[in-house]
Amino acid sequence: MKSCLLLPLAVLAAAPYAYSQQAPDKVVRATIDGVMSAIHTDPAARSGDANRIYQIVEQKFLPSTDFMRTTQYAVGNDTWAKASPAQRDALFKEFQTLLAHTYATQLMQIRGQNTQFKYPPMAPLPASATDAVVRTEVTTGGDTMLIDYRVHKVEAGWKIYDVNMMGAWMIVVYRQQFAAQLQRGGIDGLIKFLAAHNQANA
Repeated sequence: MKSCLLLPLAVLAAAPYAYSQQAPDKVVRATIDGVMSAIHTDPAARSGDANRIYQIVEQKFLPSTDFMRTTQYAVGNDTWAKASPAQRDALFKEFQTLLAHTYATQLMQIRGQNTQFKYPPMAPLPASATDAVVRTEVTTGGDTMLIDYRVHKVEAGWKIYDVNMMGAWMIVVYRQQFAAQLQRGGIDGLIKFLAAHNQANA
């Protein structure tokens, strides 16, 4: 379930600075087009250089996300409230690294395929809206996936913080997995678990 749900991260990327004030669906579309263009035009990334692809993730994907919010929701508000500032920072950094490495790995898998993206029209949002869901269709190797991106509005614009594929939201899936780790080892145990996972997959 986990690896399957992380696939949507492979079709995200960012050129956030130019698009941050646009409507959320426009931001998501520019994000997707931006990362795929970066992969296709970079010789090293196009050939499958993992380090280069990860650099592209850091430069173009992470600025488009709010993984601090993702981390808070994934561990749960109660746990987040109990965590010290240092623990929160460590959880965020390790979780973001996990997602970034997963994203880069998925990019390597789809970089040479004829991946196509469709963007169904999005109804206009009220001016006061701060949260929205952007729907997309992704076709890779003849298979079509319906992928939803949950975004929220901050001062800099719209940021992606959750992904839904096959009816399950990423945060919900991770919350279930993190709950088991938190029960066994508490906040520090979860941090160590994530750090060990990242080290093994670096």
